[in-house]
Amino acid sequence: MEAYFEQEHPFKEALLKLRAVFKETELVETFKWNSPVYTLNGKNVTGLARFKNHFGVWFFNGALLKDAENRLHNAQEGKTKALRQMRFESKSEIDSQILRAYLQEAITNQKKGLEIKAAKPVKKVSIPVELKSVFSKNAALQKAFNALTPGRQKEYAEHIGSAKQEKTRISRLEKATPMILEGKGLHDKYKNC
Repeated sequence: MEAYFEQEHPFKEALLKLRAVFKETELVETFKWNSPVYTLNGKNVTGLARFKNHFGVWFFNGALLKDAENRLHNAQEGKTKALRQMRFESKSEIDSQILRAYLQEAITNQKKGLEIKAAKPVKKVSIPVELKSVFSKNAALQKAFNALTPGRQKEYAEHIGSAKQEKTRISRLEKATPMILEGKGLHDKYKNC
């Protein structure tokens, strides 16, 4: 950790000034992703980073901060949901009082448990033609299939649809039908062995 702050680079003094402000807080200094990261109860709150032409403070849930001074930037607009950064190009740009206010708000938010969770992409299950055909004739099977978890639906759809020959897809469907009606997953018999 100390080596990060002792290395010679144009922003050495500025990073030491930022670090001094961080050390005034209750945050715990750690080292992750080759940079200092400051945590509270094991949760990442903020961090420091240096680049070729600038350095900055990262707020892991910065999108929740009020940003009264309009100092925060989204590093990747359209991609980054929660992370925000406060950028500097020189030591003279650092206002310790403003930084303390932002840090205190981030700490308060963390204590309240406020965070932005990454949205998991929902992938639509591609239902094979043979399964759709049976659904049109057997409403109970369709209802049972829809009641399965998305993971189990995906298992059945991929198992049936991945067969190259139609007769194999139909055979797999026939074997899967009783398990679907019972609400079981395709591979349940192998779980908890």
